[in-house]
Amino acid sequence: MKVKRFFAKTMAEALKQVSEQMGPDAVILSNRRVDGGVEIVTALDYDENMARQRLGDQAQEATNGSRLAEMQADQHRRLEDELGRSRDRIREVREKRASQGAGYTGSSFAAVQEAVASGFDDQNPAPGRSGEVYSDELAQMRAEISSLKDMMQGRKPAPEVPATNAVQQRLAERLQEFGLGSDLAGSISRRHKAGRLEDGWKQSLKMLCTGVRTSRMEWLDQGGVFALVGPTGSGKTTTIGKLAARYVLKHGADSVALVTTDRYRVAAHEQLFVFGRILNVPVRVVDESHSLDDILDELSDRHLVLIDTAGLTSLDKGYQEQLAELARSHHNIKTHLVVSATSQPRIMKSVWHCYKMANLAGCVMTKIDEALTLGESLGFVMETGLPVAYYTDGQKIPEDLHHAEAVPLVRLAVDRLKTLQKQQAVAEGA
Repeated sequence: MKVKRFFAKTMAEALKQVSEQMGPDAVILSNRRVDGGVEIVTALDYDENMARQRLGDQAQEATNGSRLAEMQADQHRRLEDELGRSRDRIREVREKRASQGAGYTGSSFAAVQEAVASGFDDQNPAPGRSGEVYSDELAQMRAEISSLKDMMQGRKPAPEVPATNAVQQRLAERLQEFGLGSDLAGSISRRHKAGRLEDGWKQSLKMLCTGVRTSRMEWLDQGGVFALVGPTGSGKTTTIGKLAARYVLKHGADSVALVTTDRYRVAAHEQLFVFGRILNVPVRVVDESHSLDDILDELSDRHLVLIDTAGLTSLDKGYQEQLAELARSHHNIKTHLVVSATSQPRIMKSVWHCYKMANLAGCVMTKIDEALTLGESLGFVMETGLPVAYYTDGQKIPEDLHHAEAVPLVRLAVDRLKTLQKQQAVAEGA
């Protein structure tokens, strides 16, 4: 796993550096504003298990994938700072030695480098006044490089997974049938120290209700600018149509507007314009002549603005441009990731890594009605920490759009598991 930090004046410039130096497969671990611009920490071949091993005991503080990535980025920053200090100390010793010229009779700089390379074996410098002068500097340099060496090689092994009893094992299996990943299922099941399986199951469901975060206020009442991002086919445009229709029914069409940033595909706007005509709300298109901020400035009198985006991947032309538009806007855009409940957990995680540089404020779960189990989606939002704003369970507009709440979502997932188990029982008995 290769980790690298980038600095630039703007997010667009930073993303360009990432693309040129790391390629399209780079994962964004963190992004933040710093003096003079922005900083992005990226990784190639990012692996969460490897990240936990590198962090050692500190990894236990990472309650979700997002926090783990941030901790990995922080560790890399500390490592680079330590490297910088070590280089400064080496440069100071070199400059002092040069200023003394032939009068320097202590250990040669090559000997110091050899000492560093050999693991800081004790060196025996020739006696003399200059050797005493530089002994403190060399000691400090060795201490700092030793600290760096500890950071690079002194990783503690990942804690061993404690043994599970029969009830915990059966509980973990049921949680995996529910749709949770093996790691999350094992972690939850081990919280059940003693008692019957059903008691542990109820306790686990309560933990899920606590772990799934949701948005308290509905966008329709709260108002503001909301953007939906995600892959093609995830349901972004349809969800925007449902939101706009519900808003018009409740508040009228005068204070809502639709915007699309998708100028990369032929006829990409057609469905959104159909919604606009039906609902009698304006639809604006971001293009070379009209920037996103210019359009949002014109729509500043609207209570609710919904932004549809192109379903691009990191390999697509315009991917970085589109995310940079959202990230650098001077408007308070609340960007939400649209995740299909029918996607595999790996794909959900990959999509999250692909779009999280847009400063995600939450997510919308779609196609709930098409998924066999919902544990995959619940596990995803628990591990990433993304609050769920809405979920959809059909094509009806706007009936099949629901404001998300943790308890009903978990209850819906339990009902879906029961339905699946009944179907399996019927199939086995046939």
